[in-house]
Amino acid sequence: MPGKPHQQANQTESASAWSPLKVPVFRALWIATLVSNIGTWMHDIGAGWLMTSLSASPLMVALVQAATTLPVFLLALPAGALADIIDRRRYLIAVQTWMAMVALALCAVTLLDIITAWTLVGLTFAMGIGTAMMMPAWAAITPELVSARQLQPAIALNSMGINVSRAIGPALAGLIIAWLGSWMVFALNAVSYLGVIIVLLCWRRQVQPTGLPTERFFSALKTGVRFARHASELHAAMLRGLAFFLFASASWALLPLLAKNLQNGGPQAFGMLVASIGAGAVAGALILPRFRQKFSSDLLIAMATAVYAGALLALATLNQLWPLTIVMACSGAAWITVLSALQVAAQMALPNWVRSRGLAAFMMTFMGCMALGSILWGKLAQVTSIEQSLLTAAAGAIVAAALSWRWKVSANEALNLTPSMHWPAPVSHTGVTHDRGPVLITIQYQVQADKTRQFLSAISALGRHRRRDGAFAWAVYEDTGKPTHFIETFSVESWLEHLRQHERVTEMDRELQDNIRLLLVPGSLPDVMHYVVPDSSHAAVQ
Repeated sequence: MPGKPHQQANQTESASAWSPLKVPVFRALWIATLVSNIGTWMHDIGAGWLMTSLSASPLMVALVQAATTLPVFLLALPAGALADIIDRRRYLIAVQTWMAMVALALCAVTLLDIITAWTLVGLTFAMGIGTAMMMPAWAAITPELVSARQLQPAIALNSMGINVSRAIGPALAGLIIAWLGSWMVFALNAVSYLGVIIVLLCWRRQVQPTGLPTERFFSALKTGVRFARHASELHAAMLRGLAFFLFASASWALLPLLAKNLQNGGPQAFGMLVASIGAGAVAGALILPRFRQKFSSDLLIAMATAVYAGALLALATLNQLWPLTIVMACSGAAWITVLSALQVAAQMALPNWVRSRGLAAFMMTFMGCMALGSILWGKLAQVTSIEQSLLTAAAGAIVAAALSWRWKVSANEALNLTPSMHWPAPVSHTGVTHDRGPVLITIQYQVQADKTRQFLSAISALGRHRRRDGAFAWAVYEDTGKPTHFIETFSVESWLEHLRQHERVTEMDRELQDNIRLLLVPGSLPDVMHYVVPDSSHAAVQ
């Protein structure tokens, strides 16, 4: 429907930054998550600092960060598939319970003094598995909790909550570690999951009704991969993320050693530096709406990358705690600017039916870069020096930002991917069961003679949408006798999969198809036909 995407974007922009907190479920979950995230940041500080006492190797210290992020890279897509096909509320309760149990196990082995460097890495990896299984579902429930116009403020509030906890958790962790030891922060982290579990138990989730069977896991996984492969708007967010996070991971990987090597360094210094990142991120989130009014998301990402590169340079050259707290606050503001812009771009590029899987693909890029970068910068620091590793990362961030500039994410905010349900139900006889396939769909078009070039451009864009939503093959052919007659064909694996396409078609698809109809001969309409591979068991069906 012409103009509707812009209308939706304007509604999103008009929502107050605090309006999502008026929604009771969102507010309760936001507060519970804030407490849980404080526990998580305390846990991360405890694990990072504990490793410095178990091993002096920069690589082993960096492996703690890698063990946190690598599982997300490995498991995010299967986790996204699960979150799209089973009840997300129950799924999240199970994952939160797993993470609480791992935190208790780490507390126990630390308190009993039987912890080793590799045990710490292993349990951190187990915690990372929980994070991997949680993140796609957690991101996907946000649109279920708030209205469409509140989505951007809700994402910003979630990011702000993470960074408020980043400002509080590390500072508390530094004090608790110096007073009681790392085991206590692990215990408090385990307790912090209880609030989230209670809120999820009380949430009465509304599920979108469908008359079709639930997708099977491997089919859902394959469909998610196909969508991510053909969704160009999602590609832009992923590529811009790769260009930033691969190099930004250097500061996270090496910060524990930097804090230890500072004058009067220790767990308190480490906690203060990480808390400064969180404080800077909160300040950045508060002023970010003003910057969004003046600059596009693409320009904000570029400017924030330059600031972050400057912070890496300062980390490599300064050795005083207080100047570094200011530097880390600036890096936190830059971090939240990039992360918020890319998260919004990824959310806006995804319809609800594949939201968890699409966000999982984005998170794989994010966490894969963090894991690979942590190992890379840790190894480089071991071979050369911490300073040289940080300088290399700073230079790489600037070069990558320039190379990735061509992929724009600002346009995603105007997309309208709400279901349109405008395709009429396909006609089929009783022998066409859900499992019949493959299915061939053909659409014939009679195009105005002077509109063929515009038609081919538009139909090519529609082809990408067909592939994105489940087609494993797509093509367009010209009639050899009538150059203005064209036939579009695409194939899906089963009749059920094609019925799912009818539920997946969006308002953006409707607008594109309406534009194609304007190019046809007046009075003509697309002629749609459906074919299925014959089944010998139904040969008698006429």
